[in-house]
Amino acid sequence: MDSPWAPLRDRVFRMLWIAVLAGNVGTWMQTVGAQWLVVAEPDAATWTSLVQTVTMLPVLLLALPSGALADVFDRRRLLLAVQTGLFGIGGVLAALTALDEMSPPLLLGFTFLLGVGQAFTLPTWQAVIPEVVPRDELPAASALGAVNTNLARSAGPAVAGLLVAHIGPVAVFALNAVSYAVFALALLAWRRPPRQGPSHPEHFGPAVRAGGRFVRYAPGVRRLLLRVVLFVLPGSVVWGLLPVVAHQELGLGASGYGVLLAALGVGAIAGALLMPRVRRRLSANRLIRVTGAVYAAALAVVALVPHFAAVGAVLVLAGAAWMMLVSRMNATLQLLLPNWVRARGLGIYQVVFAGAQALGALVWGQVAEAAGLPATFVTAAVAMLLGAVTVEWLPVHEHDDADRSPAIFWAEPHIMLEPHHDDGPVLVTAVYRVAGANAAGFVSAMDEVRLTRLRTGATRWGLFRDGADPARFVEVYQVPTWEEHLRQHEGRLTGSDEQVEKRAVALAEGEPEVTHLLPAHDDPSPARDDPSPARDDLPARGDVPAGGGLPAHGAEPASSAAAPRAD
Repeated sequence: MDSPWAPLRDRVFRMLWIAVLAGNVGTWMQTVGAQWLVVAEPDAATWTSLVQTVTMLPVLLLALPSGALADVFDRRRLLLAVQTGLFGIGGVLAALTALDEMSPPLLLGFTFLLGVGQAFTLPTWQAVIPEVVPRDELPAASALGAVNTNLARSAGPAVAGLLVAHIGPVAVFALNAVSYAVFALALLAWRRPPRQGPSHPEHFGPAVRAGGRFVRYAPGVRRLLLRVVLFVLPGSVVWGLLPVVAHQELGLGASGYGVLLAALGVGAIAGALLMPRVRRRLSANRLIRVTGAVYAAALAVVALVPHFAAVGAVLVLAGAAWMMLVSRMNATLQLLLPNWVRARGLGIYQVVFAGAQALGALVWGQVAEAAGLPATFVTAAVAMLLGAVTVEWLPVHEHDDADRSPAIFWAEPHIMLEPHHDDGPVLVTAVYRVAGANAAGFVSAMDEVRLTRLRTGATRWGLFRDGADPARFVEVYQVPTWEEHLRQHEGRLTGSDEQVEKRAVALAEGEPEVTHLLPAHDDPSPARDDPSPARDDLPARGDVPAGGGLPAHGAEPASSAAAPRAD
């Protein structure tokens, strides 16, 4: 049996995992202290849900840009700079609270700033994990990430409840600041090996756009993100309104609220320990059904049975369901993403996750103010069940056998002109000869090639068939700059992309004839002697090829932006 603890045998992963645990404990202590600081205010449901919202809002706004930075810059140094900044912010928050200068709006402002730090930390840390553990241990490492979060969810609120009850929120805020220092020290101790990056580092703006383009044209990633929304949106009612349930429905103080959060954490840890067995016995889609039903039942009990013991018991089950679903989706996503775009893909995941959680907390807070807590939890339970049922029509495809390692299999561009890296757009054509008997299969295979082009840099794509010579097919795609096209040559394509292209080429008669069309300049200078004639039979702006070319059946003309197709 695979051990769920196997990644902890690696010294670097173990050291960083413990440091992240300290940070997560501090974050949960911070959340409990902030929510309890406003729970006695008028409109407490709104204030407590706003604490959750402003915590997640920065992730929603900044996770993709932070993922782009993590893919462009050294991830260790980025994490170190962020933790240092968070230490300073946390220290100021603790000092102002000690001076009794912390009003609810100011508290929300500091919570937002700490959330900004989390937005930069989450995708960067998750992108580091595949660097320090083998691929076959990634599911276990992802589950350990969930164990980490939920150990913190168990210990952090319980400790925070005791500190708030006996000292006050200032102690919680101070310890949270110290937790950032612990993470920073661990990063200083980690000597990250030098990594071979691309010959030309990406610029920030194009890197962000490339990350969004990858996800847009990765049907498996899009489907996974949809499943996360359908689970997190109704599930966020617990994180947004549990302090109000503890205070108003159960009559508990800070310590009692900490116990309820600890019950969620204990359930999540138990779920993590069961994950290797669950992964072998349940497919991802069956797990979605089971966890959705369990979580919905727990929400119904919270709504209809307002007793401390009953609520605590079902929160254990809810914690297990939450951990199993979220960690399975996270591990699947890490396996789907190639390294060049991993932090950006995880950043988009964090945007979706945090957006669903922030929106859910805000909506459920308003529903609770209007209809009361029991009706709110019942509504969320129904929404959770409906989301689980949709897996019949919107399943997840895990692609466990996909090869996401870099594959450099394209020949070096054979050109007479030496373009500048910023020159563009660049029009690439590939001419295939395909026998009539293979034409339908070729067009179908090229539909998969289309996605590989668009994921790795192309902004437009089309497949055309010569009206005068039906055996002649012309693939045309446009890339924003020459540099972006070089990245396709230098490692953006994966082993799976190579197999997709080979299946299409196998249906043609030999290798395609590839041409690179560059923007025309007033005085182009040849870079070297080359006997190959320049090709000018295709325009540089993506119009229909000359020579009577017609769009192949099922393809789009290159002059129109290709829209993502349904999974």
